[in-house]
Amino acid sequence: MVRKIERDANRFKQIVRGKIKTDLRKYITHGEMIGKTGGELVSIPLPQIDIPEFRYGPKNSGGVGQGPGDVGTPIGRAGEGDSPGGAGEAPGHHILEVELTLNELAEILGEGLALPRIMPKGRANIIEEKDKYTGIRQAGPESLRHFKRTYKKALKRQIASNTYNPSDPMVIPVREDKLYRSWNPIPLPHSNAVVLYLMDVSGSMTDDQKEIVRIEAFWIDTWLKSQYDGVTTRYIIHDAVAKEVDQHTFYHTRESGGTRISSAYNLANRIIDAEHPPADWNVYVLHFSDGDNWGEDNRQCISLLRDQILPKCNLFGYGQVESPYGSGEFYRELEEAFDSVPNLALSEIRNKDGIFESIKEFLGRGR
Repeated sequence: MVRKIERDANRFKQIVRGKIKTDLRKYITHGEMIGKTGGELVSIPLPQIDIPEFRYGPKNSGGVGQGPGDVGTPIGRAGEGDSPGGAGEAPGHHILEVELTLNELAEILGEGLALPRIMPKGRANIIEEKDKYTGIRQAGPESLRHFKRTYKKALKRQIASNTYNPSDPMVIPVREDKLYRSWNPIPLPHSNAVVLYLMDVSGSMTDDQKEIVRIEAFWIDTWLKSQYDGVTTRYIIHDAVAKEVDQHTFYHTRESGGTRISSAYNLANRIIDAEHPPADWNVYVLHFSDGDNWGEDNRQCISLLRDQILPKCNLFGYGQVESPYGSGEFYRELEEAFDSVPNLALSEIRNKDGIFESIKEFLGRGR
């Protein structure tokens, strides 16, 4: 019976995975799912699947080829009119929510977008061992003796041998009673991937554009965390001046000043040099903007990318989110300046429907 239940449960999981993979584009573009993330689980709403069955209607209710009617006349039950109905009493379609781990979601994302596995560089695959005292042994140094367990074992021995006197409760452990703490080596993988998210928060970036960035960043994080044992995430916002902020501030800040993209690139470069050297870290830099930049600043941005940032990155991705206020010129500047650079990915995101292809452009390089 247990095996049958396990088989049915596995079959149900396969059906759920297939349904999510089929509708992956829809789930990627819906930000509501991010709000359903709890710990390592994501709750995804799926339409409940009904098993097909025959249903017989009442006799003499009319139908095709029976009674008067012209071509195109709607067919219904006797007595039904064309006026809209009122409140009904029949149950509606139910939504089934299933929970998936982030790793399962990453697998579905990888399969749905045909993403290649990332080959980490640096020290990402080095495993260190740390000793953790989690066991008990009968031999060891006196400094590691477990006094409570030793006392209990001695007390049990004296009670079992009728040598324990309640009026004179003296418990004296012998050599066989002594227990000692012991250690087990615990593997600790290095957390050597860092993602720096850069976003333009000038007045031309609206809340709709920030929502697109938030959704895309969630899926990119989900994939990268499935490829590394740990991922460090850092956030930089900029208008004419750049600064590092926390995640909440990153998605909820809007300024009204001009735009100097080079300010964000300079700050990201300093952070990489100071805290995430590329010899030890896998570095990802993802910049989102509407492409509106101060004209004289474009040349400096290109110079920073070519000489400083790109040589240190596994991947630098620039996502241009279409805005009714932004010029979009920066994308074309990068296109002209860089031709077939393996660790540079450019993506134009016109709306939420463009998130699917943008993720594939960023992560499809396997870097």
